[in-house]
This record gives sequence, C-alpha cells and structure tokens, in this order.
Amino acid sequence: MKALITRDVDQYGVEEVTLDGPKAGELRIKMGATGVCHSDLSVINGTLPLGKPMVLGHEGAGVVSEIGEGVLGFEVGDHVVLSFAPACGDCHFCHIHEPQFCTVGMPTGLMLDGTSRVKKGEENLLVMQFLGCMAEESIVPAISAVKIDKEIPMEKAALVGCGVMTGVGAVINTAGVTPGSSVSVFGCGGVGLSIIQGARLAGASTIIAVDLADNKLEMARNFGATHTINGGNEDAVGKCKELTGGHGPDYSFEAVGVPDLMIAANNATRRGGTTTIVGVGKLTDSVPFNALMLSMDGKTIKGCFYGDTNFRSDMPMLLDLYRGGKLNLDDMVSQTYTIDEAPQAIKDMEAGQNARGVIVYE
Repeated sequence: MKALITRDVDQYGVEEVTLDGPKAGELRIKMGATGVCHSDLSVINGTLPLGKPMVLGHEGAGVVSEIGEGVLGFEVGDHVVLSFAPACGDCHFCHIHEPQFCTVGMPTGLMLDGTSRVKKGEENLLVMQFLGCMAEESIVPAISAVKIDKEIPMEKAALVGCGVMTGVGAVINTAGVTPGSSVSVFGCGGVGLSIIQGARLAGASTIIAVDLADNKLEMARNFGATHTINGGNEDAVGKCKELTGGHGPDYSFEAVGVPDLMIAANNATRRGGTTTIVGVGKLTDSVPFNALMLSMDGKTIKGCFYGDTNFRSDMPMLLDLYRGGKLNLDDMVSQTYTIDEAPQAIKDMEAGQNARGVIVYE
C-alpha cells in the first residue's frame, strides 16, 4: 500500500509499504478519507517529538475490512471514524468520564502491544497515534474506532476525528460557552474555524475572529464570525475590547500554539472570563503570566486536549448536527487530494491555503 512517511525532520514522502494483519483487539481499516492536520506537520518539523520513521495521519474515516481476535461490536463493512486517543473504558480516567486522558497506552508509534504492523522490507515503521491513517489501509485498536452511518461522505466524516471535534469540543465541553456571550478566537486554521462553529452552535452573540491572513478571516465569516480582525494591521487585544464594550470577550480561545498568541488571547479576555488554550506549542516553550494579575483579574485559564471529548458519543452527535444542517462540514473541505498528492496537501496546509485539505482514496 501507499503511505505518507516522515523519516527525518522536515523530510517526508509517499512510499510503498506492507501491512501485517490485525492482532487481538485490532481492526483493519480500508481508508476512505484522511484529514490533513497541523499536528501532522508538527510531527514532521519536530514540534511533537515523536519517533521516526513514522506513517503520518491521525484524522480519518474508513471501512472495516478485517477484525482481529476478541473484537466485539464491529462487522466487516462497518463505516467508522477513528480517534487518535483510544479509550479503554476501564482505567481511572475512563471511569471518571475523562476518556480523552485514557492511560491504556502512550503514543510511542507502536501499537498497544508494543509492536509494529507497517513494514518497508525488513524495516519496522512507527505510526502516528496508533493509527498512521494517511495511508490506503490502517491497522487500529478497536477502542479507537466508532461506527457511523454509512450515508455520511467519508471526507466529511473524517473531519470529526480531530479538527472539528477539538474545536467544537473546546467550546462546548471545555469552556462551556453560554448563549448570548462574547467569544474571541485567535487563529483561524481548521481548529480555529471549528471553534467559531462551536461558538455559533452554543449561541454566542459576538464571535470575533483574529488572524493574519485575510483569506482565513473570510472563511471565519462564512463559518459564523460576527467580526474579524487582522492582527497584522491593528491591535487585536484592543479591538476585541472595543467590540465588547471595553471589557473584553467572556471567552477567548488560542488555536495555534504560539506563546505570544496565548498571552494575547488571555489579555483580551474580560476580568472573570475564561481563556482556553487549544493550540499545541513546543515542548521547549513556556508562557509567562503576571503573578499579580492572575489573582486580581480572576480569570480562568484552561488547557484543552482533544476538545475534552467522549468520542463514542460526541462524534456521532457532531455528524447528526451535520446531517441536520447545523454544522457546516461541506465548506470545511476546501480541497481534496489523492495519496500521491499528500506531500502537496501538507505544503498547502502549511501555507494556510485550506480550511481543511482531505486525502480521498479510491
């Protein structure tokens, strides 16, 4: 099969590899679509310090083609969305209804049993987040898959595997945005646009989008932003306050992973408001906050991992919202690619060209 592989920092390409069959507790998935996410780039450029060589891809949907020993609840032919955070249902975090933090396995690039399924000759390859789904086929833990309606197009379903789930979940699950409130979103890539959609779904009356690219701001308006700010041309924090009666938004979100932008998002937030950090920064970066104002401003600063999702219920819910016309996934897919065009899809994503690029398979 063909797969997109990164072998060193900033080096990646499509290669022919072989795939072993599923072992106990696993599924073989014939991929239908894979979203191209900034986290894939973070693996390529070393921001996410994962091992290499690695098959990329962690946002996908496909069809079950083979079932490993002991797997219940799936049949060959089922359509599924994949979660990059498997949830065992039995650990401490699963029991306290925080399955996004499930401790079943750390993403080392190997499967849950500590072995590899993808090979290049005699060479074992790692896979991203137990999935490595930027490939024609993928072996995945059954606890990383959720069944979906077969009528939903794969290129739309794939998006809820990461970007849309992270963004909408940040609004609904993490921050708890309330109807009639004001929201600012710093960074309007795929996750930022999904945060905007989540704010619209939550009933926010003022949704302020901040970015440096006018094309991203135009996309933001399409997805529900009521105001847009080009941070390269004007003071984004000051403008956010101006648009909210001088106080600042009730809720602010950072969706890029840049320390200065995290500080700006928090500075924009009103006293007593909530700042949610969704973007993934570098392991070596730190974010300083004023020790006096942390107390005096009374703000809540939250981290958000994967939209604090319970993916088995949240992903079907998002797809129901899509089918009901309330969640716009159609316009999120701004360009599709073949697996051979995957390197170009990465470049286009890095250039900020798409809301979401999606690789679609035969």
